[in-house]
Amino acid sequence: MTDAASPSIAALLAALETISRGRPDRVLRLVGLLPATEQDPAAAVEEPFELLIFRGFSSSITHPTAFDPDQPALPESARITAAELLAGPLNPSDERRLAGPLPAETFLDPGAW
Repeated sequence: MTDAASPSIAALLAALETISRGRPDRVLRLVGLLPATEQDPAAAVEEPFELLIFRGFSSSITHPTAFDPDQPALPESARITAAELLAGPLNPSDERRLAGPLPAETFLDPGAW
């Protein structure tokens, strides 16, 4: 998401969460990279992340997130590399991918869900 026309991370997540409220039968998985933490800038290695969006909420399964649901689950410096649409509610033993991997912006169209 480096294109200047792309929405901010916060705007993208907010829009996807809004769409997901109307689709309780779908889970959107976002994958990508987080920059090195400020606590360890010498590492300078990006860390992979995985974020699930379901019924209007984002939940990271790889990193801690703020307790405040009004705070974006990802920092603006995150780089989303792909999105997958899964059948929901998610059953890890029987995960069913319906679409993707695709650019996350694809799912800003409610018809893509």
